[in-house]
Amino acid sequence: MKLLLREKEVQKKVRQLARKISADLAGKEVLLVGVLKGAFIFMADLARSMESPVSYGSGTVSSGKVKITKDLETSLRGKDVLIVEDIIDTGVTLRYLFRRLKARRPRSLRSVALLDKPSRRKVPFRPDYVGFTVEDLFVVGYGLDCNEEFRNLRGIYVVK
Repeated sequence: MKLLLREKEVQKKVRQLARKISADLAGKEVLLVGVLKGAFIFMADLARSMESPVSYGSGTVSSGKVKITKDLETSLRGKDVLIVEDIIDTGVTLRYLFRRLKARRPRSLRSVALLDKPSRRKVPFRPDYVGFTVEDLFVVGYGLDCNEEFRNLRGIYVVK
């Protein structure tokens, strides 16, 4: 594996994203919806860095074909919702989630991704907030895995 982003770079970017999101949603409580499993570390660090009050919705989406394995238990009606994703690849998952969650009538619906691979898009999708844009590389660490391994790495690494 080769180091792509050091822990300090990732943490600095998470704090920058948190400040920007907090400024954009100042005075509003933000409901964070993490796309599990990969986004859990990013979402925790983002939530701790945000100045806005946050609450959490929990659900899981499998990779590949979009399948909700656990839906949200919280109503989204009239809430400011932020979907938190570790990495956007094809855009299929987030496009699906946006359509599904928008039908629940939130006041606002936005997305944040730590990593974005726009070269891999199969459907048009542009996140509201992006930490890093990366090439078409297979990456692990900071919640991202390879066969459920390497999520605990503090930096982000390229698997060769």
